[in-house]
Amino acid sequence: MRIGFVGLGNMGGRMSARITGAGSPVLGFDVLPDNVTAAGATPAASIEEVTDGSDIVLLSLPDSRAVEDVVLTGVLPRARSGQIVVDLSTASPESTTRLHELLGARGAAYLDAGVSGGAAAAEKGALTLMVGGSAEVLEQARPVLELFSGSIFHCGPSGSGHVVKLLNNFLNAIALSATAEVMVAGKKAGLDLDVLLAVLNAGSGVNFATLNRFPKIVHGDYLRGGLTNTLMLKDVNLYVELVARLGVVSPNSSGPLASFGLARALGYADEISNTVVDALGDLSGGVRLHSGGASS
Repeated sequence: MRIGFVGLGNMGGRMSARITGAGSPVLGFDVLPDNVTAAGATPAASIEEVTDGSDIVLLSLPDSRAVEDVVLTGVLPRARSGQIVVDLSTASPESTTRLHELLGARGAAYLDAGVSGGAAAAEKGALTLMVGGSAEVLEQARPVLELFSGSIFHCGPSGSGHVVKLLNNFLNAIALSATAEVMVAGKKAGLDLDVLLAVLNAGSGVNFATLNRFPKIVHGDYLRGGLTNTLMLKDVNLYVELVARLGVVSPNSSGPLASFGLARALGYADEISNTVVDALGDLSGGVRLHSGGASS
């Protein structure tokens, strides 16, 4: 199966590197050409060239607008029967189902495959994939997807993968923003932050952020390379739109919306979302959890 990849940034580049590292060539396109070669892919001159030269086209793009632009202008006009397009972005489920229908009319298949685990899991080939679309098509794509993932879940029909991704990212956003607030409070209270984290991780306050993020952040390592504050805010807004359509009340969305909105407003828009703790610290008297500068 010939593999194409469009969008070789923070996540796409790492996924492509896993594929090429396993000995499978990738035909790649990115708005920044250096990203293609850095990911070990063969540069393509256009999205159309990737589509023409691939049996499976992987997409890793920042939002639904970018996905629609790539698919509608570059992929769809050249799509053919039997071809598989896999969207690894975090996108609107409504947009996803529309693209699924359009590609299906040309005989091509479309899978929405939200990813979880961040840059570290991508580098290890241990991402979790939540996939919507045909189960049969997923089995055809599985050998490629397994090159950069540790767990693959079929979540249901088209759009289901992106719905599950939004639910997951909302909980991730709550855990990160709430833990950031707690850690700033712990710092101002004069606590040993390593001890505080040990207590949280042994108690009922444990979450992904306390286990995997803040043990590094408190020593100045922000784990750069993952989701930015801008993209986290985008994901929470997509979640709010989703639950509004479903008729589900969302009193808990105000916290992460405020936290990541503040981070954007205070100059951390394009920084990794872990820097939300610095934004909260800025408004709490210039608090930093560590004494040195942030490591890259």
